[in-house]
Amino acid sequence: MKLENILDKLIDFASVYGIKVIGAIIIWIIGSWVIKKIIRGIKKVMSKRDYDESLQKFLLNLIHWSLKILLVIAILGQLGVETTSFAAILAAAGLAIGMALQGSLGNFAGGVLLMIFKPIKIGDLIEAQGEIGVVKEIEIFTTKLTGLSNKEIIIPNGALSNGNIINYTTEGTRRVDLTFGVGYDSNIKQTKEVLMQVLTSHPLVLKDPQPTVNVSELADSSVNFAVRPWCKSEDYWAVYFDITEQTKEALDAAGIEIPYPHQVEIHKES
Repeated sequence: MKLENILDKLIDFASVYGIKVIGAIIIWIIGSWVIKKIIRGIKKVMSKRDYDESLQKFLLNLIHWSLKILLVIAILGQLGVETTSFAAILAAAGLAIGMALQGSLGNFAGGVLLMIFKPIKIGDLIEAQGEIGVVKEIEIFTTKLTGLSNKEIIIPNGALSNGNIINYTTEGTRRVDLTFGVGYDSNIKQTKEVLMQVLTSHPLVLKDPQPTVNVSELADSSVNFAVRPWCKSEDYWAVYFDITEQTKEALDAAGIEIPYPHQVEIHKES
C-alpha cells in the first residue's frame, strides 16, 4: 500500500508540475537564446557608434544580468511561485542600494554621458572644476587628467558632466593672449612694428589666422599692447614663453622702454 501511495503521489506530482517544469525549461532555453541575440545586437550598435570600450562592457553586463533576472522571475512564475512579493523585495533592495550609492550612481550617470556624447576624449587639454590638464583616462566613475606640472588630477564624473568644460584641443588651434606695456614716450607705430616682427618671425606662430597687435589700454604708467598670436594647441606653451622672452629682447634692442618701479635714494647732507 505504501509503495502504491508513493507511486500515486509521484504520478499526481508529475501530472501537476511536469508540464510546468517542461514549460520552465523551454522558457529558459528560448529566453537565453533571445538574450544572446539582444546582447549581440546592442554590441553591434555600440561598436558602430564608437562607444568607449569600458562603457560597452559595463552596459552589456548590466543589460545581460537585468534580462537574466527577468527571465528567472518569468520561470518562477511558470512554476507557480508567487513573484509579486519577490519583485517587491528586489525593488526595495534596489531602492536601498540606490540611496546608499547615490553619489556613486551620479558619477556613473555622468561617466555614461561623457562616453556617449564625447565632449572630451583622451589626449584633450581641458579646463574643468578649476583644474587644467590633459585627459589621461575616462573611467565609469572618474576622469583622470595629467596636470601641467605632471600631477595626476582625478575628477568625479558627476561634477565633470554637470559643470562647464573648456576644451582647448577640439578646434586644433589656440590664441595666445599676451599683454606688454611700454613707456608713454615710446612711439606707438614703432612699438607695433617691433612686436609684430617678433610674432611673424616665430616658426610656431600661424600665418592664418594672422597675429594681431593693438593698443589695449592707456594705463597709469604704461601704454599696454594686446599681442595675439595663434598656434597649434600642442605648441601653446612654447609660443607663450618664447614670445614673452623675445619681446623683451626686441624692445630692449629697439630702445623702447618697459616701465618698472624705480627706487629713488635721497641722500641727506650731514
